Amino acid sequence: MSTPQHESESTVVTDQRQDRTPVERADVCVVGAGVAGGLVAYTLARAGHDVVILEAGPYLDDRNRFTRMETALRPEHGTFEIWDGGIDHARDRYTESTPTNLGVELNRNRLKAIGGTTLNWAGHSPRMHEKDFEMNSRYGLAADWPLGYSDLRPHYAQAEREIGVAGGGDNPFVPREEDPPMPAHPPTPTDELYQEACENLGIRTHTNPLAINSEVYDGRSECMGYSTCSPVCPSGARYSGNTHIHRARDEGATVIDRVPVQRLEHDTEGSTVEAAVYRTPEGEEHRQYADQFVLAAGGIEVPRLLLLSDSREYPDGLANSSGTVGKYLHFECVVWVDALHEQPTNDTPVDFLTTVSEEFYDHDEPSPGSFRLRFRNRDPVSPLGVALGSRSPLREPLQGALWGDDLLDRMEHATENRALRVDAQVEMLPHRDNSVTLNESEQDSHGNPVPHISLDIGDHVLETGNEAIAVMETIFDELGATVTEVSDPANQQFQFHHKGTTRMGDDPTTSVVDSRLRTHDLQNLWVASSSVFPSGGAVNPTLTIAALALRAAEYIDGEL
Repeated sequence: MSTPQHESESTVVTDQRQDRTPVERADVCVVGAGVAGGLVAYTLARAGHDVVILEAGPYLDDRNRFTRMETALRPEHGTFEIWDGGIDHARDRYTESTPTNLGVELNRNRLKAIGGTTLNWAGHSPRMHEKDFEMNSRYGLAADWPLGYSDLRPHYAQAEREIGVAGGGDNPFVPREEDPPMPAHPPTPTDELYQEACENLGIRTHTNPLAINSEVYDGRSECMGYSTCSPVCPSGARYSGNTHIHRARDEGATVIDRVPVQRLEHDTEGSTVEAAVYRTPEGEEHRQYADQFVLAAGGIEVPRLLLLSDSREYPDGLANSSGTVGKYLHFECVVWVDALHEQPTNDTPVDFLTTVSEEFYDHDEPSPGSFRLRFRNRDPVSPLGVALGSRSPLREPLQGALWGDDLLDRMEHATENRALRVDAQVEMLPHRDNSVTLNESEQDSHGNPVPHISLDIGDHVLETGNEAIAVMETIFDELGATVTEVSDPANQQFQFHHKGTTRMGDDPTTSVVDSRLRTHDLQNLWVASSSVFPSGGAVNPTLTIAALALRAAEYIDGEL
């Protein structure tokens, strides 16, 4: 068992800060209190710097996790009710134009709160591959990162220790310097079916790295099996960004919630940021001054804030001399295949992925691109679901309720599960026209133009998705399962991972930040976010966000 890195942890904030006036003078102002903001703030506060964190959303008390779980389990409640104030449709209004009928569903999963979207994420924590950092030099696609996998490798390991990752150490496609801090979660019976079929086909599988404790780690419980991981982990076994916000506060950082930043103001020359202007729930406007500023508000709100901060020196938006702020937005997309097996497949339901394959991730030709197979552990209908299903408003008065042996008989058949699903995360290339801009005709609750998202998946996604579907159908054929449904590769779902809108690069004319994540235009403005990704591969971005945040914190510390 890996030794916890921290001797103690404040897991419950009991004195929510009501005083929302600025800190007199901070060394660092961090905008956004998710995983990136938390890691930057904690690292710098622990190093002895005066840090203030500004968060648009509320503090959500950890002690209410069970209440939120109960709300999530009740079908009459939506996400908005689970996360009181974390999703505010007036504050978080946006518009979009996409050629598909799916849309980006931005506020279905995005949370503004202390902890950010990691309050309700699934905990998937894979690393990117070496080829993801070299897309242009290898394939003539997208742009190379100004750093390589080897540069980020020690920070990946540090990030895995900080957030607590279980599994993934058996991935043969990603070089490692040490094992993850926790062993993988055990495979399910469904995993074993997939693993046997894939082995017969020469497809290597491995455990899915999860920021969900497989054992007690870092002051947090091991997984208790509630199977409500997303949206709510009531035991606290799954990591969320408020962990490091709490630790930053314990190291002396000031955390101010419910204060959306309206704009950034710079000095007369336009070389440094002087203040972050924010608004309180009462409508008061304040300026937070600091020596260094870090934007950690995600791939939509970071470019939006820069565009809202236009000035005479920056008429097209702050830090936007390259004209690339808001450009090159990309996600991962998803295709899937459903099938029925002749025998029941999963008598041990679990609500998170435990087995994946990156066999088809690294490739020789530019297209089809990378895709990552995910083998779903689909839960059978629960006994509670069967019981509730028999209690319709008309059934009970007309036919009576099912109880005793009758209910057990119904459960025996209803809970038998033969359904299988394999899906694939599909690489999406960044294109300049995929963008976040300001919609001047629609305002948020503070009267600011809302972000407008323009997005087209592109031919690369379509070709890669078709290839992934062919592989998944081959796996089901080997399993002897009957394919029942195949998703439309031309209308792929977007994962909730927005990247690339303030991308990094060595050339100030084509990028917003350098390899240290400092903006080219302003010497004290940094961006810790998936928005800096020049390309995103076909994996979840959170671990890479965390690694980049830790790396940037080292450079900021050096500046201070």
